[in-house]
Amino acid sequence: MATIKLLNDSELTPEAQEIFDDIRTTRQTDYINNFWRMLANDPSTLKRTWFSLKEIMGPSGALDPKIKEMIYIAVSSAHNCPYCIHSHTASARDKGMTEMEYHELIAIIGMAAETNRLATAFGVPIDERYKL
Repeated sequence: MATIKLLNDSELTPEAQEIFDDIRTTRQTDYINNFWRMLANDPSTLKRTWFSLKEIMGPSGALDPKIKEMIYIAVSSAHNCPYCIHSHTASARDKGMTEMEYHELIAIIGMAAETNRLATAFGVPIDERYKL
């Protein structure tokens, strides 16, 4: 349940409307999801978050956008964020993630969670060869 109001387009400040226009243009859609509608309550946070996400998750860079989305799913799973898991799974699928890739990703997330907890619980010292 939301802790603040999700703003509709008629409730936006001019600053928030400008960011929504950029989201629509960048994503080539009229749809603005609830995350952005929530952040619109604070236009400076909306702007900062949108431009950072747009740059990091955009098509430029060394990583393919689909891989970026899959990493986002993994981190969102580790942080237990259902909203982010669902939105970035949808985005990864839109960018070409197959069901086989999704199942393998989930298996990796589960395996990493288990082995991370084992290594942490046992206090396994880091091998010298793994240190930079």
